[in-house]
Amino acid sequence: MSPTAATPNRWLMAISGAIVNMTIGTVYAWSVHVKPLEAIFGWNATTTSWAFALAIFFLGVGAVIGGRWQDRAGPRTVTIAGVLFWSVGNILAGLGTGALNWPWLYLTYGVIGGLGLGMVYICAVTMVTKWFPDRRGFASGFVVMGFGLGAFIFARPVLNPLIRDVGVLHTFLYAGIIYLIIGLIFASILRNPPEGYTVPGWTPPPVQASKSSGADFPPEEMFGRWQFYALWGMLFLNVTAGIFVISQAAPMGVELAGMTPVAAAGLVSIMSIFNGVGRWFWGTVSDRIGRRWAYGLIYGVQVVVFLILNVTGHSPSAFVLLFSIVLLCYGGGFGTMPSFTADYFGVKYMGVNYGWILTAWGVAGLAGPLFGSRIRDLTGSYHGALVPFAIMLLLSIILPLITKPPQKAIGVKGAVTA
Repeated sequence: MSPTAATPNRWLMAISGAIVNMTIGTVYAWSVHVKPLEAIFGWNATTTSWAFALAIFFLGVGAVIGGRWQDRAGPRTVTIAGVLFWSVGNILAGLGTGALNWPWLYLTYGVIGGLGLGMVYICAVTMVTKWFPDRRGFASGFVVMGFGLGAFIFARPVLNPLIRDVGVLHTFLYAGIIYLIIGLIFASILRNPPEGYTVPGWTPPPVQASKSSGADFPPEEMFGRWQFYALWGMLFLNVTAGIFVISQAAPMGVELAGMTPVAAAGLVSIMSIFNGVGRWFWGTVSDRIGRRWAYGLIYGVQVVVFLILNVTGHSPSAFVLLFSIVLLCYGGGFGTMPSFTADYFGVKYMGVNYGWILTAWGVAGLAGPLFGSRIRDLTGSYHGALVPFAIMLLLSIILPLITKPPQKAIGVKGAVTA
């Protein structure tokens, strides 16, 4: 079915998905809350870090729940629910943490808010892959770029002034209200394309000539294909390395490049830009060279950067450049994986299927910072963590090189052989 006058504009869908993702992408601005919380409550870094780690972990859980739900109810209903969870989680954190301390923050921001993150993220990504069958990498990268830019868009002009003027707890409250208003406006726009939607002038390539399976796999069939575990592993390994860098950027800047604490803290905004742009950049690149080669390059570039970072004596500017490249690749993994999943397992069950892939993000959100910090504690320096990460990423290149589209047996309803 080609677009008609009654068919919503697909670019409006993509832009709305990117904006609603910006509101949840503010989770990456968590570091601006850390010092104020520690100053008020006397918490240590581990106590405050768990709020962020729980939010990322439950993002994965929320993606599975939201993915299955939106396959049945559509993206608008589930995105609105996710916006409510994320916003209310922030609002409740601001209202109750002062009296109930860190368990309340973990429950509200970490668990409730984290579930909302996953619901919103999965809906926007799944929806846009259906509107852009001709440019899946570009479109999914564009939408998740909004998530990556969320910290940059909100941290300096919104969160930092609020923390300075009204305190960190009231910032949770007011920010939650802002997320609620913006999120509900743009979530209400989202919807799937009509049944049989096609792009005028675009003809799907024959399955034999394409790099996709050409079939729709329900989750129970996807679990039986080794390619699912390969894609899960690719995302897990890329996030493990990238989220270690995100979580330790400021202290690494002080230790490895001699930056002042204030200058190192400024890395958050710079990293957010590259984290966001990398999602669109690598997603677009994957449309041209293929998902497998894109993921192989994402790993390979980071191997080189981690090895260079291991050399002592970096200037602050060189350090910022190298970290920006890592974050460009970190974001690129998210920009490429939705299309990778759609190519291999189809779009009919994309919501729940990609939701299961995103559980890799939640697990890596715990593993990356803990793994890197543990090595740092054992060796006494962040240098000790860089080479292990480089080796891990080097070995990871094997996965995209050996992964091919899954086959679906002839004779199954709607099935083909890849």
